[in-house]
Amino acid sequence: MHYQQAAIAVSARQAEPLSDALMEHGALSTAIEDAHAGTAQEQALFGEPGMPTEQVWQQSIIVALFDAEADIDTILAAAAADAHMAAPAYQLETVPEQDWVRLTQSQFDHIQISERLWITPSWHPLPQAPDIINLQLDPGLAFGTGSHPTTHLCLQWLDQHLHGGENLLDYGCGSGILTIAALKLGAGQASGVDIDPQAIRASRDNAAQNHVDARFYLPDDLPAGQFDVVVANILANPLRMLGDMLAARTRSGGQIVLSGILEEQLSELSDIYAQWFDLNPPLSDNGWVCISGRKK
Repeated sequence: MHYQQAAIAVSARQAEPLSDALMEHGALSTAIEDAHAGTAQEQALFGEPGMPTEQVWQQSIIVALFDAEADIDTILAAAAADAHMAAPAYQLETVPEQDWVRLTQSQFDHIQISERLWITPSWHPLPQAPDIINLQLDPGLAFGTGSHPTTHLCLQWLDQHLHGGENLLDYGCGSGILTIAALKLGAGQASGVDIDPQAIRASRDNAAQNHVDARFYLPDDLPAGQFDVVVANILANPLRMLGDMLAARTRSGGQIVLSGILEEQLSELSDIYAQWFDLNPPLSDNGWVCISGRKK
């Protein structure tokens, strides 16, 4: 068995209406991609809560998957009519049936954070070395597998600076990876907070898989109290808005770790958090930075 895959060039205005219409008329799946991906004209889109952003690329490609017997011309004509546009040209290729689960799994391998700290998907054998600390984490619906530079930077900080027994808050926990790592690295207690209930469920599942006693909350459910270490790997705009709260959650002499910050945002965020913290030199990785400091 095989499938048909059509690549359809469209403008930003046409991309979402046509993609939705294709699904209505029988496409098995659609994806909108940057038409210039991999070239000098590639357009990076960074969306942050509270800030306007382009929803799709100015020049996009819809990649639509159909079954082997689908009449692509008829489907595309009907979808284009629903989207109030002329039927566009497309390029067609045949996609053989594959073991998609195995193919997806093959794209995720061990991630080594430090000499002792590793992240391993559940379908891989564990690294064999003395004193290994392994986080068993599978790619899922919540952010945080350790592959993104911001997560990597925060994990490196935890590996180097946790000495044992700390009470840690992971604000914007996503998959729970930093909360779980903190406990495996010796933190006495660790709590994760996220605005997404799905992230809370994923974090609890991941904590159980790693046999750690972590606690996860929606923001309004987090108990009162301060923490020895506060980690927030989110984005610059939420970090701007949450400064007072994150500082208040950090005990006097405690430490804060902030990431999800682009290099061009470093100066502004440093100025904000310098009100409450003596900041260390930032860490950087592929255009992203990590700010840390001790509360005054």
